[in-house]
Amino acid sequence: MFCEKAYTLIKELSRSEDTLPPYNTELVTAVINETKHLRDQNEEDAHTSNNDDSNAGTSLLPTVRIRHAAVKRNVRCLLAYHYNRIRCLRTMRWEFGSILPADIKSNLSASEIEWFSRYSRTLAAYMRSIGEEGVNLAVDLRPPKAMYIEVRCLTDYGKFELNDGSVILLKKDSRHYLPRAECEELIRQGVFQHID
Repeated sequence: MFCEKAYTLIKELSRSEDTLPPYNTELVTAVINETKHLRDQNEEDAHTSNNDDSNAGTSLLPTVRIRHAAVKRNVRCLLAYHYNRIRCLRTMRWEFGSILPADIKSNLSASEIEWFSRYSRTLAAYMRSIGEEGVNLAVDLRPPKAMYIEVRCLTDYGKFELNDGSVILLKKDSRHYLPRAECEELIRQGVFQHID
């Protein structure tokens, strides 16, 4: 039956919406080969009907139309499969940063790995081009509720200078109410813990 493999490919991708399944090279190749075979058969029938002056051309027309519809469906399924994988990769770039975890990277094809690295480079170049020092757009994916947050110091860090020039002493278990933008890096490093 036409397009069964393409349907299986889409069904496989839709089953795992939250994760990215391994790239199914075997099934993608099978769909491409089926599409080429159908197209070649249509081309052959078109040449036969052009060379034949009898009613053979009109009798082949329904078959050619069905095969053409199957070719179009296969192409749409392949495009949907690849588009949704790229969309998932784009989302992962914003979540994980420019380096993907090894278990996710092992599920990608070589062309997807190349696309991800080009996307990361382009995004990084864009972020560097904004303003004088650049802007990290991946810092706050959701807008903050408050400009200041309460943090607890997890280690004896020492002196920390804020953007306004004031210096605070960060001792273990001390609590501070500081601007969110100045705390985020120290939260990521494990110096601060955000207190809700």
